[in-house]
Amino acid sequence: MKKVFYPLACCCLAAGVFASCGAQKKANALEEQKVALSYSKSLKAPETDSLNLTVDKDGYITIFDGETFNGWRGYGKDRIPSKWTIEDGCIKFNGSGGGEAQDGDGGDLIFAHKFKNFELEMEWKVSKGGNSGIFYLAQEVVSKDKDGNDVLEPIYISAPEYQVLDNANHPDAKLGKDNNRQSASLYDMIPAVPQNSKPFGEWNKAKIMVYKGTVVHGQNDENVVEYHLWTKQWTDMLQASKFSEEKWPLAFELLNNCGGENHEGFIGLQDHGDDVWFRNIRVKILD
Repeated sequence: MKKVFYPLACCCLAAGVFASCGAQKKANALEEQKVALSYSKSLKAPETDSLNLTVDKDGYITIFDGETFNGWRGYGKDRIPSKWTIEDGCIKFNGSGGGEAQDGDGGDLIFAHKFKNFELEMEWKVSKGGNSGIFYLAQEVVSKDKDGNDVLEPIYISAPEYQVLDNANHPDAKLGKDNNRQSASLYDMIPAVPQNSKPFGEWNKAKIMVYKGTVVHGQNDENVVEYHLWTKQWTDMLQASKFSEEKWPLAFELLNNCGGENHEGFIGLQDHGDDVWFRNIRVKILD
C-alpha cells in the first residue's frame, strides 16, 4: 500500500480591524483538510505522481471532485477515453447501445491508486435497460498472444464486480443463478438480498467495504452481500461461476488471489455500452 499522509490542518485567526468580522474569521479559521494520494499515469507505471484531495468530516477522501478527472484514466491507458465525460457534476459513460463491445474510444475507467482496506461510497443511475459495474481490487493484466505480443486482459478477470443494472429492463437480471446478476450483487456469484434498487433514471447509493478479506456490499443504506476473500468459500464460489478453473483458467487464478501479493488494487467503473452516471465518489482508508 502506498503511503498516505494527512497534513495537519492549519488553524489561524486573521487579525481584524472590526469586531463584526469575528464570526467570519472564526468560520474561516480551519483550512480544508487534505490528503496526498499517489497514483499511476499509465499501464505498468508506478504510483509516483501525487494528488492533494479533500478529506471530509467523516474521514472520506473525495476521489472525484465533480469537475475534473484528476487521478482517473482509462483501464490500460494513459488518458480518459472520450466516451467518458463529466456532466452536471457526474462521471458519465455515453453508451453506444452496442452492449459490452467497448468500441470506439471507450473502455473501462479506473481511479489509478491501489487501495487495500477501505470503504467506497458513490451514487449511480442508469438509462432504461442499462448495465454497468463497479470493480475493486483490480489489476491491469497483460498476457501474451500466440505471436508473443502483449494483450491487455479485461478488468473483470482480476476484480470482483458490484453489479450496476436496471433490473426491470435488462435481460441479465434474469440470467445467472438466484438473481446473482441483479443490482449490487457480487456478479455471477452472490445475489443482493434484499434487492432494493431504484428504477432506471433514479439515483442509487452504493457502498463497498473491504477489510482484511471481509467484503460487504451495501445498496440504498442496507447491507445486501457479505463474503470473505482468500478462503475456501471464495474458491468454491469461483468454481461454481463463469470464472471457474475449467472455464477460464487465467480468471480463476487471478480472482482466487484477488488483489495480488499485496491484496490491493484499483477501483474501476465499467463500460458496458449503456449510459450510466456516477457521482459523490469517496473512499475511507481503513489501513
